[in-house]
Amino acid sequence: MSLIAIEAAIRISDPAKRDAAVAAAGPIQKATRDDEPGCLVYCFAADPCEADLIQVYELWEDEATLNAHFDHQNYHNMREMLGGFGLKSAVSRKHLISKSAPVYGSDMKASAKFD
Repeated sequence: MSLIAIEAAIRISDPAKRDAAVAAAGPIQKATRDDEPGCLVYCFAADPCEADLIQVYELWEDEATLNAHFDHQNYHNMREMLGGFGLKSAVSRKHLISKSAPVYGSDMKASAKFD
């Protein structure tokens, strides 16, 4: 089984509205995590370095659960809500993950290897 990660960069036209958009996304993020089987991570967060940027990270069990999300009301609610804050741009990508491993070994050293 392969996991699917989604990463996105959403830019808000007025940077002063970015934090309000992130706050408004909170209940929808929670509903997605709680109500949608296969959702392992669903996080929309303010980028600490760019005032207009919302970073998105999602992790799904498989294609079926991600497809179900795209048909779910939570997905539609998030798109509508974020659009109401005035989007400057949005770029999102999906990634198929075939291997996972801890970053730190028993010696507490970080490694990029997949043993």
